[in-house]
Amino acid sequence: MSQPQTHAPWAPKYNPWIVALTVTLATFMEVLDTSIANVALPHIAGGLSASQDESTWVLTSYLVSNAVILPIAAWLSVIIGRKRFYMTCVMLFTMSSFLCGLAPSLGLLILFRVMQGLGGGGLATSEQAILADTFSIEKRGMAFAVYGMAVVMAPAIGPTLGGWITDNFSWRWIFYINVPVGVLSLYLTNKIVEDPPYMAIEKQKTLAHAIDYRGLLLIALGIGCLQFVLDKGQEDDWFASGKIILFLTVSLIALTWFVVNEWRHAYPIVDLRLLKLSNFRTAAFMMFVLGMVMFGTTVPIPQFLQVLMGYTAENAGKALSAGAVVLIFMMPVIGQLVSRTDPRMLIAFGFAASALALYHMTNISLDIDFHTATMYRIYQMMGVAFIFIPISTLAYVGIPRHQNNQVAGMNNLMRNLGGSIGVSMLSTFLLRLSQKHQVYLSAHTTAGDPLFTERIAGLTRTFADQGVPSNEASARAYSMMSRMVGQQASTLAYIDIISVMAVVVLCLAPFAFLMQRPPKSGKAAAAGAH
Repeated sequence: MSQPQTHAPWAPKYNPWIVALTVTLATFMEVLDTSIANVALPHIAGGLSASQDESTWVLTSYLVSNAVILPIAAWLSVIIGRKRFYMTCVMLFTMSSFLCGLAPSLGLLILFRVMQGLGGGGLATSEQAILADTFSIEKRGMAFAVYGMAVVMAPAIGPTLGGWITDNFSWRWIFYINVPVGVLSLYLTNKIVEDPPYMAIEKQKTLAHAIDYRGLLLIALGIGCLQFVLDKGQEDDWFASGKIILFLTVSLIALTWFVVNEWRHAYPIVDLRLLKLSNFRTAAFMMFVLGMVMFGTTVPIPQFLQVLMGYTAENAGKALSAGAVVLIFMMPVIGQLVSRTDPRMLIAFGFAASALALYHMTNISLDIDFHTATMYRIYQMMGVAFIFIPISTLAYVGIPRHQNNQVAGMNNLMRNLGGSIGVSMLSTFLLRLSQKHQVYLSAHTTAGDPLFTERIAGLTRTFADQGVPSNEASARAYSMMSRMVGQQASTLAYIDIISVMAVVVLCLAPFAFLMQRPPKSGKAAAAGAH
């Protein structure tokens, strides 16, 4: 890691909050697009004469290209200039969104989604680094709160907005709506956002040394293959698929070589030596686990409500949206608390509260109503509100200002990788545990079990009373009992997974105290930022 350097004090020409709102606009647009296309997949498949399996590449292609650009975005910001790189990402995202709407075939749509993912992946890293440079350490909590509100609000309204647009207009409009937002973002960024003077110095120093082309190739190959494995593993039955084994092997070799290369390189693409700093190391680890839990739990609740309880996609989405709304209102409060209290206490409390909420969620059953399902999500998000902002703030403590891009890039990468791994693990364990519980329950649903026999007899009489012939009534009774056993097995699998997640989250609480508090004095804060 390059040595900390002293740079002249710098402040943006415009009010920092105008800068924050400007970059948050693009954040909202990009995060919205990660979820808005999900509900439109059946319409996309039908409109482009593709199968449902083929249409999932619309999501996979975006995630893979998004993951590839994240770790190298910090380096690109230095080489190109952060403002120029950020505007290039907005322009690429906007243009590819328009092309996605025009796409005449699935192949071209996937190509344009790859371009869109490359543009979107560079946005988050640049935005957080801009906020870290624009605001003093004392005010970063509130700045990250504004950023966090956009991050949680976009996926909350994405499925509902995507469904409404698709039902009332066309799936193509879920991409067209990005265009006016992108144009506005470009205009405001060009007028308001500026690069700190130190970035020009860092560019000269970076270009004075050999560019780490090997690291660039290895990280793109390793992360791209890993994201493919995580996204397609469950669908292809993991290691039963030669394709999955091949991609995983390539990923592990590339990433191992990448770590060795980056650690030795004088000016690496990704400065892994930042992990020597306890605050950043702990923050990256927490972001990874937070991604697993936060993104992972967006899957079981809507799946449970739709598959097992017959909810519509819209109503299942509303159960998640309520939690996001609570989070939006709480984030400004947490932003104020970060500068007034020990952020480590907030993190520890947040993990403990999230664990308690997950433990409460283990009471889930097929008898819960919509209000109960909504409250489960609200309780969980109340804990998450105390985690995201303090971690983001503490991650920059002790970091030289010229490394802000690196911190933002690696934190976003860890959160996204955690989310991908969390969703993949949850889907796999849900299937395996459901099968395990179904085998156990089926062993007790035999003719020799008096309770089972009594239940079958009661169902048969119910169908017979409705005028169903006796032989068909018996068949329907067995069919219904089989379906009930499957539902109960799936419910027990959900409870098992949520219980494990509660324990994992609770174990994270003590890790908060491995981090150092931000310096209290303005001078110390300034020194830490430079």
